[in-house]
Amino acid sequence: MAKEHFVLVHGEGHGAWCWFKLRWLLEGSGYRVTCIDLAGGGVDPTDPNTVRSFKQYDKPLMDLISTLPEGEKVILVGHGAGGLSVIHAMHEFVDRISQAFFVAATMLPFGFQTDEDKKDGLPTLPENEIELTLGAAADDPPTTVALRLEFQRDRLSQQSPEEESVLASMLMRPWPAAAISTASFEGDDERLNRVKRIFIKAERDHMLNPEQQDSMIKKWPPSEVLVIDTDHSPFFSAPEQLFNLIAKSL
Repeated sequence: MAKEHFVLVHGEGHGAWCWFKLRWLLEGSGYRVTCIDLAGGGVDPTDPNTVRSFKQYDKPLMDLISTLPEGEKVILVGHGAGGLSVIHAMHEFVDRISQAFFVAATMLPFGFQTDEDKKDGLPTLPENEIELTLGAAADDPPTTVALRLEFQRDRLSQQSPEEESVLASMLMRPWPAAAISTASFEGDDERLNRVKRIFIKAERDHMLNPEQQDSMIKKWPPSEVLVIDTDHSPFFSAPEQLFNLIAKSL
């Protein structure tokens, strides 16, 4: 019998590349793994400045799940803003998802409905740490946001091997901030709760801080909360531990 099929979903600024260690560990244990690039992420050819809606941003994931063979279910793993993509998929394809893991990820059942949701689920980044690409009109919101190079390691991967922080700095792209911040979904809790959710809290996260993670956990308790004593990027800083937490929760 074939083992489970994992679909790994990157967070803001990242791409499928960030999962290379976890993918290797999962495949080495016989699991099937698909890592996707969302629109404007990784090697996806889309200019992130042209991604204006969350639906457009998330289309690669929706397309992947919609083409699964009938009866096949997947396990979704989302990191950072990738948690919103996981939630979106749960709304659209609840019967095709067997489990959902949120790795220091945004976990809001209906996306951003209120300012409180944004306070919980979006990183709070000082202006001096980011670069904005402004919209066409003077009063348009920025189309993309990027972390300045000198702040990337402290925000994302302060506990990770330095060479992996360097690799990430070469591969990261600006992310479509306006599209991500307007993610909102319609549905009901009862439907979503048919999917087992596991939240993996990163204790030393400087991007989506532990207090934000705790707030989302409290407001929408998952099936299980696991804790990893790492930065925002445990797939770099503690990949074996991350793998073990996931494998033991299946």
